[in-house]
Amino acid sequence: TNTIPPFSGAAAEEEEELGRETVVVEVGGKRLEVTLPSSLGASIGRAPAAGGGARPKRRAAKKAGAAASGDSLTSPMQGTIVKVAVEDGQQVNEGDLVVVLEAMKMEQPINAHRSGTVKDLAAEVGASLSSGAIICEIKD
Repeated sequence: TNTIPPFSGAAAEEEEELGRETVVVEVGGKRLEVTLPSSLGASIGRAPAAGGGARPKRRAAKKAGAAASGDSLTSPMQGTIVKVAVEDGQQVNEGDLVVVLEAMKMEQPINAHRSGTVKDLAAEVGASLSSGAIICEIKD
């Protein structure tokens, strides 16, 4: 029967008087547009400057781990080793399977990035790896 009258409180009137502002935020690596009252946008506008320092450190850390050496085969993500397909001293060709990582119930094969001999194999079934961890070295 809809006998309840619509809300016409002061909050809605204040919001219309102040106006709205669209702000772009990043959540989980995705950019989203959010519309807020303009009074809130002023405080949010300062937030990226305060948090902006963390982003370059995060990128630098990823590059430093992955760039250990041109011979290093590194983990592209965090996960658990479920299969090791090579042994220390074994010859591999570019594209050959080295290990299989499992993350969030999905398996990710990690293949050799170059041809050569596997050295310093640090992979064991059941071991946890972080992103950028060195799995082995592949040398000529």
